Amino acid sequence: MEAARELTPRVGVSAACRAMALPRATYYRRLVVEASGAVENVVGKADPRPPRRSPRALKKPEEQKVLAVLHSERFVDRSPGQVYATLLDEGSYLCSERTMYRILEKHQEVKERRNQRKHPEYKKPELLATGPNQVWSWDITKLRGPVKWTYFYLYVILDIFSRYVVGWMVATRETAALAKQLIEETCTKQGIGPGELVLHADRGSPMKAKTTALLLADLGVGKSHSRPHVSNDNPFSESQFKTLKYNPQFPDRFGSPMDARVFCGPFFQWYNTQFRHSGIAMLTPEMVHYGLVEDVQAKRQNVLAMAYAAHPERFVRGKPTLTDLPNAVWINPPAATQGQIIKAVGCDGEQEAVA
Repeated sequence: MEAARELTPRVGVSAACRAMALPRATYYRRLVVEASGAVENVVGKADPRPPRRSPRALKKPEEQKVLAVLHSERFVDRSPGQVYATLLDEGSYLCSERTMYRILEKHQEVKERRNQRKHPEYKKPELLATGPNQVWSWDITKLRGPVKWTYFYLYVILDIFSRYVVGWMVATRETAALAKQLIEETCTKQGIGPGELVLHADRGSPMKAKTTALLLADLGVGKSHSRPHVSNDNPFSESQFKTLKYNPQFPDRFGSPMDARVFCGPFFQWYNTQFRHSGIAMLTPEMVHYGLVEDVQAKRQNVLAMAYAAHPERFVRGKPTLTDLPNAVWINPPAATQGQIIKAVGCDGEQEAVA
């Protein structure tokens, strides 16, 4: 800069800046900085000047007076708009409503000043089943009755590993007493011992009821609940209800609870024994639940082997193989850690049921 300044009277500003490889803008800016007495920062730019205070701004005592009014017991729980209007009704004007907000913002008080309810943080359920009767999922869905605003209630308990419906019931109401009866009878029928089972459900009133909790404690059954408003935490029951209600023969309405039972009985029999589920290697829930997988898969593999032997040219990828049954089923699998390989499957959705 000094060299450029010395050359300027002899060769001019442009030539001096070119010779010193100095931008002319920098040359002129430094002249302005030196004339104003400002100090340049490390990147060569002048430090910004302090903002000029508006002549219309409140004086410091006036600002403190406004803040004191806003902090007073009378107005501490009211918005600036209410304070402004109340003061006007009383013949007093301190400042505009917007100025009140500016003062509060300056003191970092533009927020909810009352104590707010804090919702608890619910832990994401992480459940693993490596075999039948380890984790059950249950839920209740509405079935439309004969007239508008009338419903019947379908209770369904599902094994998440085999997708087998281990228990169901149709009732005219949704109560914890009926849920207790169904859970107790289903556990007895399946021979569930203490510490063998975890029962997962959402947060409906029968699921959270004290009656249900005491029953599970007596049976030695662990309980698990979905997070509020998170349907993905109970995917197996939701998917099973979709299979039910997307069935082509599912009626729009049921005339009575008996009508619903007459429909659901054959449906669940078909679902357990005939429905080939994509999430369990196209096997039926009954095959998986009662340990028939090896025999069924062996028969299927023999059929494929004979087909391959008869026409190998039709199998461009070589000998056909079957999809293996997943050896683990998760509700909300945790993130895989390094060195840990878990063959897990989530709820990939039911196929549309065709009876």
